[in-house]
Amino acid sequence: MEVLKIDNLFARRSVREFTPGAIADAQIELLLKAAMASANAGNRQPWHYIVIKDPDTRIKLALAHPYAKMAADAALVIIPCGEPGASIPGLNDYWIQDLAASTENLLLAVTALGLGAVWCGVYPNSERVEVTRRLLNIPMHIVPFAFVCIGYPGEEKEPRTQYNAERVHYNSW
Repeated sequence: MEVLKIDNLFARRSVREFTPGAIADAQIELLLKAAMASANAGNRQPWHYIVIKDPDTRIKLALAHPYAKMAADAALVIIPCGEPGASIPGLNDYWIQDLAASTENLLLAVTALGLGAVWCGVYPNSERVEVTRRLLNIPMHIVPFAFVCIGYPGEEKEPRTQYNAERVHYNSW
């Protein structure tokens, strides 16, 4: 695995086309370790991850989400899920930030391993949350956050930044 460098941040791009090939269990575990290494409020770790390798289930996910058709061709789909009740008491919405940070760590680890991925949002779309919950038997106190479709890239994208100096404000607006 390539050590995370600043170049990996620019190389991380949404990959929506995949070539066939399984991802080793050791790599999947490494991706999940990276996801769980992210910042999270009060170190409450309000996350769970569902790993979908089964082709039939990936097809069902692809059909259930209007922007996740590539799930059918991905080697796997990881679904980060939040547990709002595990957040800091009285601040239950921090799980959203925690899951966003975790998902970005996951995407950066995918890039470092030479794989490709795309983040397909589920939460806060209530219809997507409910269909995902039904398909995967997710308990009511757990909220599916996103589909992260992962595989061997079937498309090549140049590294880039979307830096815009007009969006940067020092000391005040």
